[in-house]
Amino acid sequence: MHLVGQYSQAAPGGRSNLELGPRFRVHGMQAAADARRRPRFKLEAELRIYARDSAVIRGHTVDISESGISAMLRVEVPLGAVVRLEFDLPLGSVDVPAVVRQHSAFRYGFQFLETSTAEETIGRTCAQLALDQSPHLQSPDDNPGKI
Repeated sequence: MHLVGQYSQAAPGGRSNLELGPRFRVHGMQAAADARRRPRFKLEAELRIYARDSAVIRGHTVDISESGISAMLRVEVPLGAVVRLEFDLPLGSVDVPAVVRQHSAFRYGFQFLETSTAEETIGRTCAQLALDQSPHLQSPDDNPGKI
């Protein structure tokens, strides 16, 4: 599957952005110095969180990897809480259980708990984002000043 988007050179640090329409924005990959188990990819999408004894909590994703996602929330969710996350990726909708692993101000980190169709959709999306965001694979049309 191919992600249709438009690259923009307006990103901070000279990195290009991939615009995937009004619901998604994907930014350049984080530095390789990030010592995470899985590479992270910037992704902005709406997120719905279902926690026990709580109304639906709405937020916006910050980045995603095959093992988790981070998001900005206006409502507090306790560390260690098991929640159900729903969000849409360019390659499909995701409904996956997760645990709250990190919290700093309004930013939360969630670790996915289940291997399922959701993991397949997330994995395919991360693989496509890796290709789309790789500076080595950009066509000469993406950077007309270089040959």
